[in-house]
Amino acid sequence: MKMIGLRLIRKKRNISQLKVAMDLSISREALSHYETGKRSPDVNLLVQLSEYFDTSIDFLITGKDFKPKNR
Repeated sequence: MKMIGLRLIRKKRNISQLKVAMDLSISREALSHYETGKRSPDVNLLVQLSEYFDTSIDFLITGKDFKPKNR
């Protein structure tokens, strides 16, 4: 699954893939694969990315904020 929001927030904050990768102890290539959908991060890394960018996992994946459905 392509992580649309991950790329959006990283670009918006002007942070390189290398910087994020180094800060989270992953390879730059892995981060690139997550952004393009060639690979998917595990749950622990999703949580780390969410904390790193101070945003929701939903946003990292879809590029949209979570909105609960009205019942």
